Amino acid sequence: MEKTTYNFKGVMSKPERLAPGHRMCAGCGGTITVRTVLRALEEGDKAVIGNATGCLEVSSFMYPYTAYEDSYIHNAFENAGATLSGVETAYHVLKKKGKIKDNYKFITFGGDGGTYDIGFQSLSGAMERGHDMVYVCYDNGAYMNTGTQRSSATPQYADTTTTPAGKVSAGKEIGRAHV
Repeated sequence: MEKTTYNFKGVMSKPERLAPGHRMCAGCGGTITVRTVLRALEEGDKAVIGNATGCLEVSSFMYPYTAYEDSYIHNAFENAGATLSGVETAYHVLKKKGKIKDNYKFITFGGDGGTYDIGFQSLSGAMERGHDMVYVCYDNGAYMNTGTQRSSATPQYADTTTTPAGKVSAGKEIGRAHV
Protein backbone atom coordinates (compact mmCIF):
# COMPACT_ATOMS: atom_id res chain seq x y z
CA MET A 1 0.00 0.00 0.00
CA GLU A 2 1.43 3.35 -1.07
CA LYS A 3 1.92 5.84 1.74
CA THR A 4 0.62 9.32 1.07
CA THR A 5 1.38 12.38 3.12
CA TYR A 6 -0.87 15.32 3.78
CA ASN A 7 0.55 18.55 2.43
CA PHE A 8 -1.00 21.28 4.58
CA LYS A 9 0.72 24.14 2.76
CA GLY A 10 -0.39 22.73 -0.57
CA VAL A 11 -4.00 22.41 0.53
CA MET A 12 -4.07 25.88 2.07
CA SER A 13 -2.59 27.43 -1.09
CA LYS A 14 -5.53 26.22 -3.20
CA PRO A 15 -7.85 28.96 -4.46
CA GLU A 16 -10.62 29.94 -2.06
CA ARG A 17 -14.03 28.68 -3.22
CA LEU A 18 -16.01 30.44 -0.50
CA ALA A 19 -15.61 34.15 -1.06
CA PRO A 20 -15.00 36.51 1.83
CA GLY A 21 -17.72 38.95 2.74
CA HIS A 22 -20.33 36.40 3.79
CA ARG A 23 -22.22 37.04 7.00
CA MET A 24 -21.09 33.98 8.96
CA CYS A 25 -19.82 34.54 12.48
CA ALA A 26 -16.04 34.68 12.93
CA GLY A 27 -14.75 31.19 13.73
CA CYS A 28 -18.07 29.54 12.80
CA GLY A 29 -17.77 25.77 12.43
CA GLY A 30 -20.01 25.83 9.34
CA THR A 31 -17.69 28.19 7.47
CA ILE A 32 -14.60 26.23 8.47
CA THR A 33 -16.31 23.02 7.32
CA VAL A 34 -17.29 24.47 3.94
CA ARG A 35 -13.82 25.87 3.29
CA THR A 36 -12.20 22.55 4.24
CA VAL A 37 -14.54 20.43 2.11
CA LEU A 38 -14.16 22.70 -0.92
CA ARG A 39 -10.37 22.66 -0.58
CA ALA A 40 -10.49 18.87 -0.95
CA LEU A 41 -11.64 19.32 -4.56
CA GLU A 42 -9.09 19.04 -7.33
CA GLU A 43 -8.28 22.39 -8.93
CA GLY A 44 -9.71 21.31 -12.29
CA ASP A 45 -12.99 20.15 -10.79
CA LYS A 46 -16.09 22.24 -10.88
CA ALA A 47 -18.70 21.84 -8.19
CA VAL A 48 -22.39 22.22 -7.67
CA ILE A 49 -23.07 23.17 -4.08
CA GLY A 50 -26.46 22.52 -2.52
CA ASN A 51 -27.44 24.08 0.76
CA ALA A 52 -30.50 23.30 2.83
CA THR A 53 -32.13 26.22 4.57
CA GLY A 54 -30.26 26.99 7.74
CA CYS A 55 -27.75 29.32 9.33
CA LEU A 56 -25.09 28.57 6.69
CA GLU A 57 -27.54 29.25 3.88
CA VAL A 58 -28.96 32.52 5.19
CA SER A 59 -25.45 33.79 5.94
CA SER A 60 -23.76 32.85 2.67
CA PHE A 61 -26.55 33.54 0.16
CA MET A 62 -28.76 36.57 -0.25
CA TYR A 63 -30.46 36.54 -3.63
CA PRO A 64 -29.02 37.37 -6.10
CA TYR A 65 -25.62 37.21 -4.36
CA THR A 66 -23.73 34.19 -3.08
CA ALA A 67 -20.40 33.66 -1.36
CA TYR A 68 -19.79 30.47 -3.36
CA GLU A 69 -17.41 30.59 -6.31
CA ASP A 70 -18.98 27.40 -7.73
CA SER A 71 -22.55 26.80 -8.91
CA TYR A 72 -24.92 27.12 -5.97
CA ILE A 73 -28.45 25.90 -5.27
CA HIS A 74 -30.43 26.87 -2.19
CA ASN A 75 -33.11 24.37 -1.36
CA ALA A 76 -35.61 23.82 1.40
CA PHE A 77 -34.79 21.87 4.56
CA GLU A 78 -36.47 18.70 3.35
CA ASN A 79 -35.11 18.30 -0.16
CA ALA A 80 -31.34 18.85 -0.18
CA GLY A 81 -30.68 15.19 -1.03
CA ALA A 82 -33.37 15.11 -3.72
CA THR A 83 -32.21 18.37 -5.31
CA LEU A 84 -28.57 17.36 -5.63
CA SER A 85 -29.40 13.82 -6.74
CA GLY A 86 -31.52 15.30 -9.55
CA VAL A 87 -28.76 17.67 -10.60
CA GLU A 88 -26.21 14.85 -10.49
CA THR A 89 -28.45 12.69 -12.71
CA ALA A 90 -28.97 15.52 -15.21
CA TYR A 91 -25.20 16.08 -15.33
CA HIS A 92 -24.54 12.44 -16.27
CA VAL A 93 -27.18 12.59 -19.02
CA LEU A 94 -25.71 15.80 -20.45
CA LYS A 95 -22.16 14.45 -20.20
CA LYS A 96 -23.19 11.25 -22.01
CA LYS A 97 -24.74 13.36 -24.79
CA GLY A 98 -21.49 15.36 -25.09
CA LYS A 99 -23.07 18.63 -23.95
CA ILE A 100 -20.83 18.92 -20.86
CA LYS A 101 -17.13 18.13 -20.89
CA ASP A 102 -16.05 19.44 -17.47
CA ASN A 103 -15.85 17.27 -14.36
CA TYR A 104 -18.31 18.26 -11.67
CA LYS A 105 -18.58 17.22 -8.06
CA PHE A 106 -21.83 17.45 -6.13
CA ILE A 107 -21.77 18.57 -2.51
CA THR A 108 -24.59 19.62 -0.25
CA PHE A 109 -24.52 21.04 3.24
CA GLY A 110 -27.16 20.86 5.94
CA GLY A 111 -27.29 21.45 9.65
CA ASP A 112 -28.29 18.79 12.16
CA GLY A 113 -31.91 19.96 12.40
CA GLY A 114 -32.31 20.14 8.63
CA THR A 115 -30.67 16.73 8.25
CA TYR A 116 -31.83 14.62 11.21
CA ASP A 117 -35.29 16.08 11.72
CA ILE A 118 -36.44 17.32 8.33
CA GLY A 119 -34.25 16.21 5.42
CA PHE A 120 -33.41 12.62 6.20
CA GLN A 121 -35.96 11.07 3.83
CA SER A 122 -34.56 12.71 0.68
CA LEU A 123 -30.99 12.06 1.80
CA SER A 124 -31.81 8.41 2.47
CA GLY A 125 -33.34 8.06 -0.99
CA ALA A 126 -30.33 9.65 -2.69
CA MET A 127 -27.92 7.34 -0.86
CA GLU A 128 -30.01 4.24 -1.54
CA ARG A 129 -30.04 5.07 -5.27
CA GLY A 130 -26.24 5.43 -5.18
CA HIS A 131 -25.89 9.03 -6.33
CA ASP A 132 -22.32 10.27 -6.59
CA MET A 133 -22.53 13.17 -4.16
CA VAL A 134 -21.19 14.22 -0.80
CA TYR A 135 -23.61 15.26 1.93
CA VAL A 136 -22.09 17.19 4.81
CA CYS A 137 -24.10 17.45 8.00
CA TYR A 138 -22.53 20.01 10.27
CA ASP A 139 -23.90 19.22 13.68
CA ASN A 140 -23.84 22.33 15.82
CA GLY A 141 -26.26 20.90 18.37
CA ALA A 142 -29.44 22.85 17.60
CA TYR A 143 -31.41 24.91 15.08
CA MET A 144 -29.14 27.96 15.16
CA ASN A 145 -30.81 30.29 12.64
CA THR A 146 -34.13 30.19 14.50
CA GLY A 147 -32.91 30.82 18.02
CA THR A 148 -31.08 27.69 19.17
CA GLN A 149 -34.00 25.28 19.49
CA ARG A 150 -33.16 21.66 20.13
CA SER A 151 -32.98 19.14 17.30
CA SER A 152 -32.99 15.37 17.55
CA ALA A 153 -29.19 15.58 17.24
CA THR A 154 -28.86 17.93 20.22
CA PRO A 155 -26.91 16.07 22.92
CA GLN A 156 -28.70 14.90 26.04
CA TYR A 157 -28.81 17.57 28.78
CA ALA A 158 -27.84 20.33 26.35
CA ASP A 159 -29.12 23.81 27.16
CA THR A 160 -31.21 25.25 24.30
CA THR A 161 -34.03 27.78 24.17
CA THR A 162 -36.58 24.96 24.02
CA THR A 163 -34.78 22.77 26.59
CA PRO A 164 -33.36 25.28 29.06
CA ALA A 165 -31.14 23.95 31.80
CA GLY A 166 -31.98 25.32 35.22
CA LYS A 167 -34.07 24.65 38.31
CA VAL A 168 -36.94 23.00 36.40
CA SER A 169 -35.01 21.10 33.72
CA ALA A 170 -31.55 19.61 33.25
CA GLY A 171 -31.66 20.52 29.55
CA LYS A 172 -32.61 18.11 26.77
CA GLU A 173 -33.77 15.08 28.70
CA ILE A 174 -34.31 12.65 25.81
CA GLY A 175 -31.04 11.14 24.66
CA ARG A 176 -32.45 8.56 22.27
CA ALA A 177 -35.78 7.14 21.20
CA HIS A 178 -37.44 4.94 23.77
CA VAL A 179 -38.84 1.73 22.39
